[in-house]
Amino acid sequence: TDRPKISDIFPTLKNLLDLTCETIEQKEAPKDIDLAFITLPPTISMQYVPLFAGNGIKVIDFSADYRFRDKSLYEKWYKAQHTDSKGIETAVYGLPELFRNEIKKTNLVGNPGCYTTATILALAPLLSKGLIHSEDIIVDAKSGVSGRGREPKEDTHYCECNENIEAYSVGSHRHSPEIEHILSIKTNQKVSIQFVPHLIPMNRGILCTIYAKPKVVGANGRSPLHDDEVHKLYKEFYGKEPFVRLKEGNEMPRTKDVIFTNFCDIAAKVTENRIIIISAIDNLIKGASGQAVQNMNVMCGFDEKTGLL
Repeated sequence: TDRPKISDIFPTLKNLLDLTCETIEQKEAPKDIDLAFITLPPTISMQYVPLFAGNGIKVIDFSADYRFRDKSLYEKWYKAQHTDSKGIETAVYGLPELFRNEIKKTNLVGNPGCYTTATILALAPLLSKGLIHSEDIIVDAKSGVSGRGREPKEDTHYCECNENIEAYSVGSHRHSPEIEHILSIKTNQKVSIQFVPHLIPMNRGILCTIYAKPKVVGANGRSPLHDDEVHKLYKEFYGKEPFVRLKEGNEMPRTKDVIFTNFCDIAAKVTENRIIIISAIDNLIKGASGQAVQNMNVMCGFDEKTGLL
């Protein structure tokens, strides 16, 4: 059979990228490449990553196979034995805002999930400073239909998802342990969340509304923190980050402002007994391919904004 061009599979790339697709022999990695993006499903990806990484090729893996440092946690949630023990132990979680120095030194990056990116970036400053209870966090997340993948499913048929919002994978979504695992590692404490994702009738974009309980409350039961103080904390934490934008005052993140970009927009508000954090990303860019390009730039010593701004 004739080998297809990438533009045959993705017509929007016609006359932009017309490279011919090649097959990969499972026992031999392609030669003369510096870096590989592996976009295979979980449990399949680990069969190919060692072929590349073992030949000195830098690898950015899109599946969940290299996002966990705890092999048993991966196996519990993905119901499969992890066959690349060395890889899962040495891989770096690909969130440059939190793990930039480690990404610079590694040859294997596990590219984060979309919900996890939006949630971890929203919570990291408050958890790092110990300002919220790490085991009393509620994450209400909403994603466009592309977040459910390209493979057709009943709930992504037009007549099912149009004019409809529904929760799915309640209490069982695989991004939940990923969020807890990475935040626990980064902030040196046990992090536990209640995570509920929702499918909403739009193509792309994620909006997370997160409810956290402040550790310190006054005699009146209210947090002594003010919006300005929380905003200052986020500004200090992310001030130099090119792809994190903080909303001012009463302005809140919107998916419309981040789609087709690599930005994560964040806002935080203090209420009587909660701190509410809202974040928005494009699930296909900052939640996937854009973040992978950002990781490539860090790994290869390029300007981090190359190809993204």
